[in-house]
Amino acid sequence: MNLALVSIVAVALAFDFFNGFHDAANSIATVVSTRVLSPRLAVAWAAFFNFAAFLIFGTAVASTIAKDVVDQRVLTNPVIFSGLVGAIVWDVITWYLGLPTSSSHALVGGMAGAAVGSAGWHALIASGLQKIAVFIVLSPIIGLLLGFSILVLVYWAFHRSRKVHRLNRGFRRAQLVSAAAFSLGHGANDAQKTMGVILALLIANGVVGKTASVPLWVVLSAHTAIGLGTLFGGWRIVHTMGSRITKLNPVAGMSAELAAAVTLFFTAHAGIPVSTTHTITGAIVGVGTTQRLGAVRWGIASRVVWAWVLTIPGAFVVAWLVFQPIRAL
Repeated sequence: MNLALVSIVAVALAFDFFNGFHDAANSIATVVSTRVLSPRLAVAWAAFFNFAAFLIFGTAVASTIAKDVVDQRVLTNPVIFSGLVGAIVWDVITWYLGLPTSSSHALVGGMAGAAVGSAGWHALIASGLQKIAVFIVLSPIIGLLLGFSILVLVYWAFHRSRKVHRLNRGFRRAQLVSAAAFSLGHGANDAQKTMGVILALLIANGVVGKTASVPLWVVLSAHTAIGLGTLFGGWRIVHTMGSRITKLNPVAGMSAELAAAVTLFFTAHAGIPVSTTHTITGAIVGVGTTQRLGAVRWGIASRVVWAWVLTIPGAFVVAWLVFQPIRAL
């Protein structure tokens, strides 16, 4: 591989690292806010299962990102580089503001913006983008409904238990399992998006064929990068996710994590690149509404939703702007 190719692979892994850093809140917010684990132990726990996801899940999401979003003929080195920079810049902005936006959708927006800057709107693959757009809406709704349903079932199953503190003590242990499951889903979904970008880069440079699967070294490096990023954590977003949307106890935290994990397992298996941020936020809102609608801080939730709405167009614009001086060279 030439120097330019190696450099862009390094940028892709840097995005993956920042994805883990930015989205660490998704994996650990509930388990930290319920004080089941300390922040240091929580990020270590999440980082381990982010990495371990490659042992369980395939690379269907990676194939979608590599082949179903932008026409492969347009994916040159400058386009991929500009798309990655657009996604990273958007992640930095939203991390600074403490907003739990989707790194996944920032990547999609960045790649689309750079591709349009290079070859116009026909460079986009409508069917792949439609699938992503549908699940932008569906993933938080599914998370919300599952979070609500699971917590209601738990309360119904244990309604005779009058000692709430004993119930919470038991679910503190269960939350370790649900947090691990959610981290597996996070690793399976988000690390695969970077694998997809690197696969597209390798195809564009003729290193592998157009029908090739993701090489093992790409799988291992992507999971390592996202695991290390999670290990460093993003504490600004933990505060928003773990305490500002609604107050969580271990029972509610376990229900939210389990709901999000089930959603992510399904979408990873189906090859649908969804947002782990959207999914866990929907699940947290779902468990919050089991108490009463007033238990959810809708002002904070609406601010998060606006950040979601702006993510793809925001990263799109940044990547388009980054590509313009590169095209002039």
